Amino acid sequence: MSRNPLNVPIDTLLDYAAIEPAHIEPAIDSLMAEARAAVEHAADPTIDASWDTVVEPLETASARLWRAWSAVGHLNAVVNTPELRAAYNACLPKVTEFSTWVGLHHGLYMQYRRLREAPDFASLSPVRQRIIDLALRDFRLSGVELQGEQRERYAEISDLEAQASQKFSENVLDSVDRWSLIVSDEQELAGLPADVVAAARKAAADDGKDGWKLTLKMPCYLPVMQYAENRKLRETLYRAYGTIASEQGNPELDNSSLIEQLLALRAEEARLLGYGDFSALRLETRMADSAKQVQDFLNDLARKARPYAERDLAELREFAREHLGLEDLQPWDNGFAAERLRQQRYNYSEEEVRQYFTEPRVLQGLFDVAGTLFGVRFEPLQAPVWHKDASAWRVLDGQGDTQGILYLDLYARPGKQGGAWVDSERSRKRTANRLETPIVYLTCNFTPPQDGRPALLTHDDVITLFHESGHALHALLSQVDEPGASPFASVEWDAIELPSQFMENFCWEWSVIGQLSAHVETGEPLPRELYDRMLAARNFQSGMQLLRQVEFSLFDMRIHTRPEGLSIQEVMDVLQETRKDVAVLFPPEWHRFPHNFSHLFAGGYGAGYYSYKWAEVLSSDAFALFEEQARAGNGSVLDSAAGARFRDEILAVGGSRPAKESFEAFRGRPASIDALLRHSGMAEAA
Repeated sequence: MSRNPLNVPIDTLLDYAAIEPAHIEPAIDSLMAEARAAVEHAADPTIDASWDTVVEPLETASARLWRAWSAVGHLNAVVNTPELRAAYNACLPKVTEFSTWVGLHHGLYMQYRRLREAPDFASLSPVRQRIIDLALRDFRLSGVELQGEQRERYAEISDLEAQASQKFSENVLDSVDRWSLIVSDEQELAGLPADVVAAARKAAADDGKDGWKLTLKMPCYLPVMQYAENRKLRETLYRAYGTIASEQGNPELDNSSLIEQLLALRAEEARLLGYGDFSALRLETRMADSAKQVQDFLNDLARKARPYAERDLAELREFAREHLGLEDLQPWDNGFAAERLRQQRYNYSEEEVRQYFTEPRVLQGLFDVAGTLFGVRFEPLQAPVWHKDASAWRVLDGQGDTQGILYLDLYARPGKQGGAWVDSERSRKRTANRLETPIVYLTCNFTPPQDGRPALLTHDDVITLFHESGHALHALLSQVDEPGASPFASVEWDAIELPSQFMENFCWEWSVIGQLSAHVETGEPLPRELYDRMLAARNFQSGMQLLRQVEFSLFDMRIHTRPEGLSIQEVMDVLQETRKDVAVLFPPEWHRFPHNFSHLFAGGYGAGYYSYKWAEVLSSDAFALFEEQARAGNGSVLDSAAGARFRDEILAVGGSRPAKESFEAFRGRPASIDALLRHSGMAEAA
């Protein structure tokens, strides 16, 4: 087993290039056996309950298991093959069962209680005290106090939920990967950017076909919806994307029954643990106190945004009618009409802007911004990776000490899950002998380089990269030496988006844009007059965009505040009711948005999608301090003093204290919604 690349010491880098599907199950079985033995030993009531006899041995034994499982899950998401998927799915029930077993282990729970009640508890550091308190909370939320049939049913529910979420994700991936459209006449692609057309031509050639291959991957789908002059082509892709993993496609990939199953299981889980519904269970670990508080927050945002959204839609319809001849604006026209309106109003196109944002330049600019704000630098690291497009970077502080390792995987490809995300392979931990630093994955799905030129990013892509970098920096710059209080382990879910949304703001600053931009052919930075037009367009249709996020968030809360599960028809009915309450845009009756809503059903955001808007209040207010410093100083938001304060009070403390305390330590007061409304162009709504 020593040759298994997944079963290596925790302080050794994984050799991703050597990991094969055949390695997965033996490694997970071996590491799980070690972790199980450590749990049984720590739970022995004859052992004195102390940090060194209970918590430390458990962390050490479980760290290697969860690191290996994180790596396997990452590979399953970015280089998915039938063999890898089979190996992952073979282990998933075992891992779920083990995790549930730990949460239900009454002997271990009693050891933590003894540790909490012991006289020595008061002498522990505040961080260790918090970890123990959070562990006791999590034990209760894991059903440790359940008995008999209820206990067995809870374990069964956990396994069924994990399998259903995984199958939901697989159905979405397979639906996207299996759909394509071969276009034989290039005139049908009129309006599309040249590199998108070239990529479609290459995709067809790679399949041994003539013509152009269009897919539902974002680097293809979004340009079609924005630029394709062929209305029928837009409708075809819109319908295909809007019915992903639904009853309107391959029956084997229909997520309808999985949505019903997950909602029923979540409601039953909540009832078993003594909660009225799943949202109440989830909010036990959030900043928000209740579903009512969340819904009041969302409804208040909707009320303030609605006049702006109605104005946005009226302008779009008028423009489409007068300038595009579209008397009846359809959903597949919205992106196209919006891009044309934005071009007319602000006299630039996304395609024009893309020429200035090459991926190497943007990445270096991001590293420079992080360096100025937080005193870190990034240097390339020669390490085995899972794909030729992936790279590794060492993150160093001002003294040259390693803070962590960052893996980047930025381009879309077949077999790779869509979207953008950050995950952690290893958390920071200090032992008597060494310091283990974090290892983090940052994954995106940008258009790959074409014809020997570097990849070109839209400004939205740039924002996405900065967003994900905020998550990565949260983990990488943590100074918490106990994994139980690491950012991703214990920061409240509705505050976890604070660093990521905070970083987005810098993509709109002139002092930053100069570092990020260099024209792909001339090397010239983005012209000031083009930047000014982009800035003027920043809040273009922001009312509709904000309402759309509120719609998603309210829908999420409403389906999770039911004491029972819902049928798929009832789910669709709730969605329609939510739209009637807050939306101004309405998709067709046949649209199946929930079937592709992986955040809710495969990504951990069930009863938590509101977190994006909740955290945006925090992030906007945090960035407002940098704006205040810029007005008082040299005019630049790249203020190293404010950055150091954000690093020390938000990033470095991880989950060692409640997020509310961290934010108020940074800002000097509670959060205010005013900056969010101002940044969204709705200042008067405040």
